[in-house]
This record gives sequence, C-alpha cells and structure tokens, in this order.
Amino acid sequence: MLEDVGVVLDDVAPREEEVEACVARLGGHLARLVDIAVASGAGQEDAEAGRLVRRARDVRTVQVPDSYGQAVAHLRRLAWSVNELLDHLAATGCIREAA
Repeated sequence: MLEDVGVVLDDVAPREEEVEACVARLGGHLARLVDIAVASGAGQEDAEAGRLVRRARDVRTVQVPDSYGQAVAHLRRLAWSVNELLDHLAATGCIREAA
C-alpha cells in the first residue's frame, strides 16, 4: 500500500500506460481502508475519520480523466486519500501503524 502511494506521489509521475493500473490498486486500497474504518466504527465516533471516509468514497467514484495531466492529478488525490486515511486509522488504533 505504501509502495503504491510512494510511486504515485514521487516527483516523477507514473507513465501514461501505468495510470489505470495505479488507479485500480489505489482504489482497492481505499476500499479496504474504508471497510476497516466502517467496521471499527471509526467513521461514527470520530469526525475526522468520517470526513476521510467520505472523501475516500468521493474520490473513488470519479472517472479517470482522459487527459494524462488530469489523470495524474486524480491519481495523486487517490494516493493522498489512501495515505491520510491509513495514517489516521493507525493513529487511532484501528490498524497497526504501517512500517
């Protein structure tokens, strides 16, 4: 998960032919993190977790833009959502901290 986030948020953007695969992987990571947050009740008891879950759901529903630049921007929004939700769930004890 962190490797995928790192690849996308690196100074060098993924190649155009890698965008769809990166979107699929990050979308899967977000789905798992949202499931963890919901199952643990974090979204109901914790306003920040609720906000992050809503944002994760929203960003996953956006179609990948046709333009490479816009697709990379979308990909980076996905990566930030994964990173922030993962960090928050680790900080609140819903999951173990990622190494």
